[in-house]
Amino acid sequence: MFWYQQPPRDGLKLVVSSSTWMQNSYEEGYSEAKFEISRNQKDYVVMKIKNVASKDAATYFCAASDH
Repeated sequence: MFWYQQPPRDGLKLVVSSSTWMQNSYEEGYSEAKFEISRNQKDYVVMKIKNVASKDAATYFCAASDH
């Protein structure tokens, strides 16, 4: 699972990639302290944004891959 952030008038930025076989991989400038990933099952993943601030205003997308 891949989570992206798209701030207003800006391009997509990868926040974190997550899979069942490895630890979450955060891109530079993003961390688990702010963007928490939880997985209830293999197919159910949630990204929670902690301590939301105005700078977090964006559209967030998730994308899945079979690989």
